[in-house]
Amino acid sequence: MADFQQLPWMAFALALGACGGGSDGGSQPAPPVTLTVQQVFASLPSFSSPVAMLQAPGDSTRWFVVEQAGVVRVFDNNPAVVATTVFVDIDGMDRVTSGGEAGLLGMAFHPDFPTDPRVYLFYSHTDATLGLVSRLSEFSTPDAGLTLNPNSERVLLTVEKPGTESNHNGGGIAFGPDGFLYLGIGDGGGANDQHGSIGNAQLLTTLLGKMLRIDVEGTTGAFLYGIPPTNPFAASTTLCGTDGTGTQSCPEIFAVGLRNPWRWSFDRMTGQLWVGDVGQSALEEVDRVTLGGNYGWRCFEGTRNTGLACGSPPNPLPPVAEYGRSVGAAVTGGYVYRGSAIAALVGRYVFGDFVSGRIFNIAATTQPTLTLTDGFASSLNISSFGEGNDGELYVVHYGGELYQIGQ
Repeated sequence: MADFQQLPWMAFALALGACGGGSDGGSQPAPPVTLTVQQVFASLPSFSSPVAMLQAPGDSTRWFVVEQAGVVRVFDNNPAVVATTVFVDIDGMDRVTSGGEAGLLGMAFHPDFPTDPRVYLFYSHTDATLGLVSRLSEFSTPDAGLTLNPNSERVLLTVEKPGTESNHNGGGIAFGPDGFLYLGIGDGGGANDQHGSIGNAQLLTTLLGKMLRIDVEGTTGAFLYGIPPTNPFAASTTLCGTDGTGTQSCPEIFAVGLRNPWRWSFDRMTGQLWVGDVGQSALEEVDRVTLGGNYGWRCFEGTRNTGLACGSPPNPLPPVAEYGRSVGAAVTGGYVYRGSAIAALVGRYVFGDFVSGRIFNIAATTQPTLTLTDGFASSLNISSFGEGNDGELYVVHYGGELYQIGQ
């Protein structure tokens, strides 16, 4: 995320389509799909700096909204709903450090929730010894899914932040189609990933600047998670979850070379992992991330060679799409649309920009890098997108309201 601000709300209509130059598998981009974005659950009080919206597996009767300060609220999936209740509050007890890009940033239900009572939260915390850290923790429901017990916390993984830097935390967490828990985390903060001689994103002995994958069904010594055997560095004998570093390549790593993966998702049909990676000063990018892939930062910002020392990464992969500062300044990753309400949008990746409020969609088969030159301005601070269990898509505005993409 970038400099947060609140903008006035309004209903608006827009067209969503492949925008700007580039190619789509060698053919012209598909024509725009004309859509509307309309406020939903309009009778609810405004949320406080919401950063995520999701439903529990197999339960379409409720929605959950994550507020940055440390509260998760739940409400009935009813257009006329007028109130929320607290699902969990970890703001107290000196738990969450919030402000800027820090705070409660991600939430994931165990795939078998609530039969399996576990829910995972990713948040910023000030540790008495390490200072500011990013923390992945497990909580459990004591009442068949109605609430989470804030005192049930088990800390799985801790990543120390460099110096006084508080940005580039990533924060998205989700279970993949393989049943493993994925976590996207930024390079640590500051400009140009100026951490060590090659930057954190290319350094294999840190979890910073990576997509991670762990097995919450296992343990490794004192660690409350196991390592999927196909992770690129699964053979490493030491885990990095104590403070985010290790003496060997971290076995938690799934992919490397990310600057600040702000919102990402799996295509529910194909399992493809899509990531919006926030740029430095020139380009925002969208990546299709695969096991063991290297996405270039800090060697590259999008397709631009930065000229910064970064070692010699083998075969850095270019983004699927990118756009410059005339279009936006902080990409917010979204979802491949798999709903039923908008036939022309099925199979297209929908995403946006937090700063400019532009919303884009591109074909899931886009190759090579598609350059976006316009998009459609919404005047919203798009902090996240939400996907219902039915595949329909929602927009989370950082100012406090929720919208649905429709036609």
